[in-house]
Amino acid sequence: MNVYPFIEAENARATGNVKRSCELLQVSRAAYYAHRATAGSRRDRDDTTLIRKITEIHARSAGTYGAPRIHAELAAGGDRHGRKRIARLMRAQGLRGRMARRWRTTTIPDPGAGPAQDLIHRDFTPGATVNQRWCGDITYIHTWEGWLYLATVIDISSRRVVGWATADNLRTDLIDQALRAAVTQRRPGPGVIFHSDQGCQYTSSQYTRLARELNVRLSVGRKGECWDNAVAESFFATIKTELLDRQAWPTKTLARKAIFTYIEGWYNTHRRHSSLDYHSPASWETLHNHTQVA
Repeated sequence: MNVYPFIEAENARATGNVKRSCELLQVSRAAYYAHRATAGSRRDRDDTTLIRKITEIHARSAGTYGAPRIHAELAAGGDRHGRKRIARLMRAQGLRGRMARRWRTTTIPDPGAGPAQDLIHRDFTPGATVNQRWCGDITYIHTWEGWLYLATVIDISSRRVVGWATADNLRTDLIDQALRAAVTQRRPGPGVIFHSDQGCQYTSSQYTRLARELNVRLSVGRKGECWDNAVAESFFATIKTELLDRQAWPTKTLARKAIFTYIEGWYNTHRRHSSLDYHSPASWETLHNHTQVA
């Protein structure tokens, strides 16, 4: 019978006495302390278990999660540990999250576009009501076959990518497909806002006609102000940091498949967002019972 746990338990009490416990259990104190040195302290054993869990979560995130998101993931599973402790153990194991690069402005404004109205005014606060405020933008991915372009539609309230499309050109058809996909998937009530920058595709007459057809109200930010479309810019920074900039893309087909897996299999359903109190977009919408505007 292993008597050492009984000695540990007795020693943990305020009135505990190692000498008395060893005498009662007929164990020498030298043997007890030798065992303790070999087995390590309880905190050391807890750290070993915690490191295993941290490493598993970090691997599931494809090496993208830092201490805050790992802390949230552990808490969701019932493990209550301080964020500083998690950060310390990650440093000791050489684990770290991936940081987004600085944004670069790539918008090409349409000089012939009419006066633009901003219906968002930088209010990107998450909320309980989805399908009320959307935003989106276009980014580019370098492949060995040439550029691949990605257009998105994101629900501001839940940060979910509700529509997206890819193409090998920057014609307005690309953003048309993304908006149609969002409307088909979410079926919003009339008057949902779609916010973008003043790129020529978003201010084109073709896109204006499509928005009118789909009962979508268009909103645009100011020229050269990335913060006027911060949610869309943030998504592109995230997908580039966590996926697109981590490897070369030999073909456009391979990049498309990876984007699909990332958005539908990870970002929307599992990735924890600091702006959502470390919920994923899917769990945030579930938490708020998919409240929608009629």
